[in-house]
Amino acid sequence: MKYREEQDTMGTVRVPETAYYGAQTQRAKENFAISDLRFPHSFYKALGMIKKHAARVNKDLKLFDEEIAEAVIQASNEVIQGKFDDQFVVDVFQTGSGTSTNMNINEIVSGRANEKLTGKRGGKTPVHPNDHVNKGQSSNDVIPSAIHIACTMGIEEDLIPAMEEFRKTLEKKSEEFREIRKIARTHLQDAVPISLGQEFSGYAAQVEKGILRIKDTEKRLCALPLGGTAVGTGINAPPGFAARVIEGISAETGYPFKEAVNHFEAQAAKDTTVEVSGALKTYAVGLIKIANDIRWLSSGPRCGLGEMTLPDLQPGSSIMPGKVNPVIPEAVLQVAGQVIGNDAAITYGGQAGNFELNVMMPLIAYNLLESVQLLASSSRRFSDHCIRGISANREQCVSNLEKSLSLATAFVPEIGYDRSASIAKEAHRTGKTVRETAKEMGLLSNDRIDRILDDTIAGK
Repeated sequence: MKYREEQDTMGTVRVPETAYYGAQTQRAKENFAISDLRFPHSFYKALGMIKKHAARVNKDLKLFDEEIAEAVIQASNEVIQGKFDDQFVVDVFQTGSGTSTNMNINEIVSGRANEKLTGKRGGKTPVHPNDHVNKGQSSNDVIPSAIHIACTMGIEEDLIPAMEEFRKTLEKKSEEFREIRKIARTHLQDAVPISLGQEFSGYAAQVEKGILRIKDTEKRLCALPLGGTAVGTGINAPPGFAARVIEGISAETGYPFKEAVNHFEAQAAKDTTVEVSGALKTYAVGLIKIANDIRWLSSGPRCGLGEMTLPDLQPGSSIMPGKVNPVIPEAVLQVAGQVIGNDAAITYGGQAGNFELNVMMPLIAYNLLESVQLLASSSRRFSDHCIRGISANREQCVSNLEKSLSLATAFVPEIGYDRSASIAKEAHRTGKTVRETAKEMGLLSNDRIDRILDDTIAGK
């Protein structure tokens, strides 16, 4: 590989000749060779928007040459389009402010802008990463702003649409299974009858409430720390600079971003990201309930509950021929576990607001954006490759109903709790149904027994 020499305030650094980035990025690349983890494109896109609109405002304020500003804007647009994702080479695990990633984009944009102006990416060139690309900004307000922007876009453009589609699929199944009566279960034990449709309506409501919880966090997520610069005072940022930059980002994205009311809170605390992660975790916990119910209700096919059948997707065993497993619910459960783990990491990161700056922002950014992406893609898979293809086993549902001892509950209004319990206990002892046992014990007429049980099973 060929190299070129780049200068920063600490001296000379050798940088790959083809790299758009410069000395500070190269130092960070070498210092933080910890993992293979990098931020998703959405984070780099958000950074690109900040740099683009900052250059536009700086141009309008005549704070640097118009030709330089236009080159920075064009280079930032290319970052937004993903053309330089391979140039973001800094590890997620880095300086806690995310300064290394901020300098990574500053150097990429300046390198590309210089290439446009002079044909060279490095060396002594007119566009400076700090003096131009980062003008009016600090890593301390850029990185948290990028977290908020990327998370908002991910939620609105990916997660919420996926959750809405999942909810609609569950609602359709609820309507399809509306007339299929089955036994309910509490404490994993038989309870009184419900319909399979009612069971699925509960799942749909869980997803609907998950959407509302997540959307409720967005009004706080749309408040951007941009403008606080180093410690929240706004040093080196012209009056009104941040508001105008944020106005441009809002116009481009269509989301109601605004400047944070209190920059000291916005930069020192990451309570909003902790809150958003909590809402994501709550949805993940809901997915666990739904996925586990689906697994257990479809267990079998002959020796389990077997009240529904999932679509066959792939062979389930390398040794047992013909075995098919609930692979999509299992994958969803693993995603939920990852999101819960991410939330624990974000909670830990949120505690690192030491004085005027949180110093675990890269950790928060990576895990928060991963949770959004995982929940979106797993919701789609769960909806399209599992829920949509579920069929009900009506005969098994009816059989389980007739065998349930909890049907004795229907007799309580007429013969009381104790006598109804005696029917259930005798039925359990003999292995007979509640219907058969009640008729043998003669506590009610046979016609009345049939009427009560038939109405209960039918949901009347």
